[in-house]
Amino acid sequence: MSETLSAEPTANRRGEVVIEPREPGTATILIKGVRSRRYLTWFTILTIATTAIWGGMSILLANHVQMLEFGNWFTGNDANLNLQELTALKQQIDDGTATATAEQVRQLAILAQFDAARAQSLSIIASVGVVLTMLVQPLVGVASDRTRSRWGRRTPWILFGTVVGAVLLVGLRFAPTVAMLAVIWMLAQAVINAGLGPLNATVADRMPENRRGTASALGGFGNFFGGVLGGVSAGALFAFLGLDMYFVFAAFLAFAGVMFVLFAREDSSRALEVPKFDWNTFFVGFTIALRSRNFRWVWVARILLTFGYAVSTALSLYMLQSYIRPALGVVEATQTSAMLALAGVPFLIVAVLIAGKLSDKLQKRRSFVIFSSFLMALSMLIPIISPTLPGLFLQAIVGGIAFGTYLPVDQALFIDVLPDEKAAGRDLGVAALGSNLGQALGPILAGTVVAVTGSYLGVWVAAFVLVILAAVVIFPLKGVK
Repeated sequence: MSETLSAEPTANRRGEVVIEPREPGTATILIKGVRSRRYLTWFTILTIATTAIWGGMSILLANHVQMLEFGNWFTGNDANLNLQELTALKQQIDDGTATATAEQVRQLAILAQFDAARAQSLSIIASVGVVLTMLVQPLVGVASDRTRSRWGRRTPWILFGTVVGAVLLVGLRFAPTVAMLAVIWMLAQAVINAGLGPLNATVADRMPENRRGTASALGGFGNFFGGVLGGVSAGALFAFLGLDMYFVFAAFLAFAGVMFVLFAREDSSRALEVPKFDWNTFFVGFTIALRSRNFRWVWVARILLTFGYAVSTALSLYMLQSYIRPALGVVEATQTSAMLALAGVPFLIVAVLIAGKLSDKLQKRRSFVIFSSFLMALSMLIPIISPTLPGLFLQAIVGGIAFGTYLPVDQALFIDVLPDEKAAGRDLGVAALGSNLGQALGPILAGTVVAVTGSYLGVWVAAFVLVILAAVVIFPLKGVK
């Protein structure tokens, strides 16, 4: 890497156009050429691999929890009961078309306890890891801003998050209790996100301002497509591999992380000038971005939208088994949940690619975020009106369009409102904290609603209200189109 500092693009013999770093130890900005293409390619692949974990775990953990809780509640002769048949009986009784015997009343009482237990257990498991991540990710963001190594500032953290995260995913396969499952998943989420935050910061490090929307669009595509790929793979292969699917996700994550490090190599940060560390400055630094009015409103909006989205998706496998009419069996529900995720993919891909590039062209972010938030809220009404499988498919399609529009533009909007680009890792870590907070609160609220009301209807109502509020709080932004 050249030590000459320049703010003007330069071209080398291979036709690559770059802007050399303005400060020693920072990354070269990639305008055009092989390095730029390699970075964008492996950035997208690693984003897919990381978010495939979240999509796949939504199915694997739900099934894992269900297996463990079924063994806790249905014992002895009840161990052979068919959940689908018992749920169908419950729906018939609710509709007044059947009458339960004394034995069926007993079994239905166990079903109600089991349903509440699995919803609460899954919500706790989905939330505890996010809570630890909320503490770890901003700290890692600051640390990555200050890291000096021959591999650069971000790369050591990305490698740690992917390789160690993969090892912990393997450990999930052997968790014998809900408590052990919660502990290992908590650690896995924290470690994987310790690599994801610095990965997202590389966009601010390596991309020029007029290409950040495009790069964020690829990241947004990777986010949703990865989630879909993970969900589809888990749903399609669960009947054959069962919980051994944990191994598949672990291998993909480790592979993508190593390939990013090798083929999207970061410049050395050994010459980075790092100010003397001060704990008081360190903790106060997390509040700097939130003192910015625009950053604060975008942050609150992200919390609300991810909160609402997490509420609607936290118990999706159980909704297929207990909410829609007619209810599905375990295997059919597992496979169908993957198809639900796949239904919105074509629409999401189009939305991601159009939204990212169009927002760059028009230099508008706020209007895209508001539109996508309202559209997502509209999708939440569909299962309320039609608690059927077709209703859930329609919600997935409309929600895919909304999320595909939201993801790239919201990330670009955060970068646009950063109060200090030199501290992008720290402040984008704070931004990610908003996502994590929403993801942590969503499952808790969903599980609580089901446990208190005994129904999944309130889950969709809560999701609708939260996403509407996410759109409303974007309006106060100033100086942002």
